[in-house]
Amino acid sequence: MPSRSAQAADDLPVIPDPATRRRLTDDLLGWAEDVRADLPWRATRDPWAILVSELMLQQTQVSRVIEPYGTFLARFPTAAACARAPVAEVVLAWEGLGYNRRAVHLHRAAQVIVAEYGGRPPDDLDALLALPGVGPYTARAILVFAYERDHGVVDTNAARFLARAAAGHRLDAAGAQELADALVPLGRGWTWNQAVLDLGAQVCTKRAPRCDSCPISGSCAWARTDHTPPDPAQGSAGTTRPQAAFTGSDRQGRGRLVQALRTGPVDLARVADVTGWPDQPDRARRIADALVGEGLAEYVDGQLSLPGQGT
Repeated sequence: MPSRSAQAADDLPVIPDPATRRRLTDDLLGWAEDVRADLPWRATRDPWAILVSELMLQQTQVSRVIEPYGTFLARFPTAAACARAPVAEVVLAWEGLGYNRRAVHLHRAAQVIVAEYGGRPPDDLDALLALPGVGPYTARAILVFAYERDHGVVDTNAARFLARAAAGHRLDAAGAQELADALVPLGRGWTWNQAVLDLGAQVCTKRAPRCDSCPISGSCAWARTDHTPPDPAQGSAGTTRPQAAFTGSDRQGRGRLVQALRTGPVDLARVADVTGWPDQPDRARRIADALVGEGLAEYVDGQLSLPGQGT
């Protein structure tokens, strides 16, 4: 029986009883040992390298991150190296990853890390949350994957596992985090969270989860209901991030403009053409203004450029 009432309201976590937790732990870790994805950031405990990987992985597929991750760390192997560089160089090194404001956040975070923590990302949750670009998931990921702390990390993959297998119903953000933390086996935070992420990516997927071949089907709360609809992951915190179409969007125009800036300053008269909106100069200028406001670009002598590029 769960340690809380089985009639708990939706969104609240129901912590599995000790026997179920032991079975869930054994089944998941036994499976993960043989299928763990060989990813470069899993071969390090360097907190700077982990911070870089986690910011790169935000809203970006793993396959797109692997090569830029290695290239970026070769150029900026430490927070100090990143902090010393002009932000334009960091944005240039971010090429191919999109969401370029993450590069600016990383540069600002590196400066804080050097100024306040001697060049090493802190090992305190509140201190990490105060860094630019670092949210609840990323902060805990650094604690878990660099410092091997026993926190639960909750991204889209982990959130599906929590709602379906551990709770059997949808969870709000606080409930998902509480349940994630409660399930971590003592002293095995790194191994456990990697296993949860792999299960969510490989088996407990958003569409067409592979329930018939799931290694934890015997301890899955949703499976015990014969997968009765609705899917517990639907509407659960962290599992759904709808995004507007890219074609014709502001994001597309932003991407075109930043890509052009990587080759050199852009005359303000050309901004509308570069964004792909020659008939919408006001829209293009709004995008340029937004880039300047975010620190991704600056206006210099009638041109838009990456910070420091036009001087």
